[in-house]
Amino acid sequence: MLNAFSIFFPQKMKNIRISIFGAAGRMGRSMVSNLADFPELSLAAAVEAPGSPFLGRDAGELAGVAPLGVPVTDDAEAAVAGCDLAIDFTFHTAVPEHAALARKHRRALLVGTTALTAEERAAVLAVGEVAPVLIASNMSVGVNVLEALVRRAAAALGPGFDVEVVEMHHRHKKDAPSGTALTLARAAAEGRGLDLDAVARYGREGVTGERPADEIAIHALRGGDVVGDHDVVFAADGELVRLSHRATSRSCLSRGALRAARWLATQPAGVHTIAESLGL
Repeated sequence: MLNAFSIFFPQKMKNIRISIFGAAGRMGRSMVSNLADFPELSLAAAVEAPGSPFLGRDAGELAGVAPLGVPVTDDAEAAVAGCDLAIDFTFHTAVPEHAALARKHRRALLVGTTALTAEERAAVLAVGEVAPVLIASNMSVGVNVLEALVRRAAAALGPGFDVEVVEMHHRHKKDAPSGTALTLARAAAEGRGLDLDAVARYGREGVTGERPADEIAIHALRGGDVVGDHDVVFAADGELVRLSHRATSRSCLSRGALRAARWLATQPAGVHTIAESLGL
């Protein structure tokens, strides 16, 4: 008889082998450190770029936990071939190569890298032809629930409320605005029936004139060690609604990624979303 566990995590996938690309980065280390909380997952490979000073180091020790017997490698193809699912948190230019390997070996792929170009994103989505694939700008469960709330709030509040998105991240973040801020802005636009590309405004300077009714503005702040703060403000005459998420630890992102990976590995080939995995 099937039980709930066997439905969502079939016996053949009880041990899901994952390979983490960008294993020495902030997110990579955080995922490795949280693996013990996901007994269905095991680390098949930890990957960094050729020339990385971390090559050969034990991935567990590097993450500040017990040794795992998995040295950091630059052999991307072996890492993909030897896993059930690859997780990519590298720089965006490296993603298409990893996606091509996932497609070649028919392996599931979870991508959390932001600032993907249209071509890079297309390379990732092409994996869906042969294996399950998921791209998310933010793996946090809370942020993905926030996205759903923003879409509903924008639809319910209507055009009488101006929409502003503000995000803040640590000084080392390379792209702006964050992928999460763009996702939240797009959710607001969808809720209002607008095309974000047509109504988006990125910051303000000088004599800007009055604010257009349909404008959705996105502002990026950088400084310190802020993991990630996101606010979506709906402002009308006489009242203001603020929907917010604050990440106080990178573990909310890494745990969300591992939870999504556990779910994605059991899905059929195709393009999937975090919202699906959360039942949103």
